[in-house]
Amino acid sequence: MAAIDVRGLEREYKSGLKAVRGIDLAVEPGEVYGFLGPNGAGKTTTVRMLVTLLRPTGGSATVAGFDVATEPAKVRRRIGVALQEAALDQLMTGRELMELQATLHGIPAKQVADRADELIGRVGLSQAAERRVGTYSGGMRRRLDLAMALIHAPEVLFLDEPTTGLDPTSRSTLWDEVRRLKADGTTVFLTTQYLEEADQLADRVGIIADGLIVAEGTPAALKAEVGLPHLDVSFADCPDLSRAKELLGRFGELRPAPEGADVSVAVAKGAEEIAPVVRVLDEAGFTVASLELVEPSLDDVFAEKTGRHLEGAAEPAAAPA
Repeated sequence: MAAIDVRGLEREYKSGLKAVRGIDLAVEPGEVYGFLGPNGAGKTTTVRMLVTLLRPTGGSATVAGFDVATEPAKVRRRIGVALQEAALDQLMTGRELMELQATLHGIPAKQVADRADELIGRVGLSQAAERRVGTYSGGMRRRLDLAMALIHAPEVLFLDEPTTGLDPTSRSTLWDEVRRLKADGTTVFLTTQYLEEADQLADRVGIIADGLIVAEGTPAALKAEVGLPHLDVSFADCPDLSRAKELLGRFGELRPAPEGADVSVAVAKGAEEIAPVVRVLDEAGFTVASLELVEPSLDDVFAEKTGRHLEGAAEPAAAPA
């Protein structure tokens, strides 16, 4: 049984605006599903319906085996939610908030303190546990909100753009936690504006535009739909460019060379082709000055499917090594 199962899901407002227009998707248990879309595409509306904050006006959706419209209380007991804007009491300490959340979820009193300590440590807030939340940075609050969402060990975790605007350290901590959750078997539904984040963390990606799913698949499969990787080669001295093109044409289809390169060739096997290409050129007497493997990106996929680039596509999202 799918952890999240959506069939023909719709949301129409009284104004007549149809924010979500009949989407289907299924997320398997233990899967990290990346959900991408431009602003106004229906991404947030979909999430709000799945976490029972907004009632669907059509179709159906089950989360952890329970219907979001007819069994919302059962859904809420089995999910964790960390939305963009965390509503955290500014006057309480991080530990107080964690212990309150644990108590509200019915965790036995003897386990409350240990569970709070464990999760505070996992998100890197042990040194700030006794400080009031009002003194926390934005990144610290986001990490505390994640810890609170995990207090009851949910089957399904919804993360709505969890790293937007965070510093590299906080982003790295959150990435590590998502990987740990996946290893533990937790299902994660991740909306993000960072394509690199989806590429690094998601098993599969869904792209929504104008209330409809326009693409879905693994990051690798989606990128392969856009085009093959290609090698851009420049030579230190190239008296016979036509000969170089002939040699490289054996590896794949020649492409228009970008500025700074002499020859560009599409290569189906990507990095596996680099050594054979260099070997053939070397044996023919060509000296390679530079060689760059250019892979299609999720931004290319997003642009092709939606006609625009994602808002955060140009911003760095990679966690520090």
